[in-house]
Amino acid sequence: MEQKIFENRVEVIRYQVLREMARHAWEGHDAFTAFNEIANVVAKRGEPPMSCCIYKDRAIIAERMRIGLGEFHGSKDTVQVVSIACDECPKSGHMVTDICRGCVAHNCREVCPRKAIVIDGRGYAHIDKDRCVECGRCATACKYNAIINMHRPCERVCPTGAISMDEDGSACIDQEKCIVCGACVYECPFGAVNDISGIIRVVDAIKDKKEDQKIFAVVAPAVAVQFPGTTVGQVFSAIKALGFDGVYEVAMGADETALTEAAELKEKGFLTSSCCPAFVEYVNVEFPELNDHVSSTLSPMALTGRAIKKKYPDSKIYFIGPCIAKKYECKTDRAEPYIDRVLTFLELMALLDSRDIDIASMPEMELQDASAYGRGFAKSGGVTRAIEEAIKELDMEDFEFKPVICNGVNECRTALLRAKAGKLNGNFIEGMICEGGCIKGNGTLVNKKNTDLHIDDYCSSAIKQTLK
Repeated sequence: MEQKIFENRVEVIRYQVLREMARHAWEGHDAFTAFNEIANVVAKRGEPPMSCCIYKDRAIIAERMRIGLGEFHGSKDTVQVVSIACDECPKSGHMVTDICRGCVAHNCREVCPRKAIVIDGRGYAHIDKDRCVECGRCATACKYNAIINMHRPCERVCPTGAISMDEDGSACIDQEKCIVCGACVYECPFGAVNDISGIIRVVDAIKDKKEDQKIFAVVAPAVAVQFPGTTVGQVFSAIKALGFDGVYEVAMGADETALTEAAELKEKGFLTSSCCPAFVEYVNVEFPELNDHVSSTLSPMALTGRAIKKKYPDSKIYFIGPCIAKKYECKTDRAEPYIDRVLTFLELMALLDSRDIDIASMPEMELQDASAYGRGFAKSGGVTRAIEEAIKELDMEDFEFKPVICNGVNECRTALLRAKAGKLNGNFIEGMICEGGCIKGNGTLVNKKNTDLHIDDYCSSAIKQTLK
């Protein structure tokens, strides 16, 4: 299963730790009491170590287990750095590589405005970082292209500059700037950046469920693209087999989101979507002056949870989806009353395998809670199509709908800058921080593979063809 789904070794290790922790939790064992058993599975003796030695490997596993237990260090630290796993990559900026030939011209030194290029006794160039202002002139001047502008992977992908180098050289996250998009989690090749897990809390909730209590799973439509060789109905059936009393489509809440957001748009005249929590937080961090224009409509996750809680007030509800930012959203005032925990699809896979549940052997369980439009929220442009349908169903066709679809953080930034300057040619911004939408979120298993085709098939399979 690992070889068919996971993209790299980092994901496999994260999955293995969570799976083994869950396996022991089902059996009533404390995770750290079973540390040796878990470590023996993930870092086997006799195999090449993942770091310098097996002892460091096991220290890293211990930290991953802490995160697997859902330990937070603050109000917004959904994403944390495992310092011992961080490779202490070179400081971001320009650096001279070993391609440098020690030439006679030394054009790099001649063009440097701060005299930051130092030539050693052999004629090779070095950069004095205390003087360098990262202007890049040296890189342009070098005839051998021996000077590069290197960015640590986590820093390079962070859209808000929330990641920097700590005093000891490891990555450090400024939680006030972090929008919990999870890009750093996905990009770090050492697995040093991780999202807090709720997997053990879910196991405990199922095990300790009271006789008159209900526990439900609400599943994001991106599930349709996550488990190759299986059907969505089989995945729903496998989830229920874990011990949930029922499974619901989050797309059900998306239908309501579209209807409510369309009415709110007409009332306010200009609006941005609110279904992507990373986008909402991006506006809050980078464009706080536009906060009043973010839709007050609850996300599909929260609206689905609210509908279930209304029917079953004492129930526990767990969201399963492709989004790390949802883990932060469920701690906010907008979602906390309705959602108890959030699991990513990677965590779902670990949970299913901890119980030896084979999805492919499960019976079909058809859910028809939502429309094709609600299911389409998972794809960039899907929210806009749902709003267009809502405008028709609400008899608002006299209202001029001018959407701006933002596919990825760069397009979001461009649209928000224009909105801030009063130059946006549109009255509705559909913001998706993950390029491609939720189907390519940073909590997915098959992040970049054949996702569009599968979600289109899932949408077309919906019997309900209207939002109402």
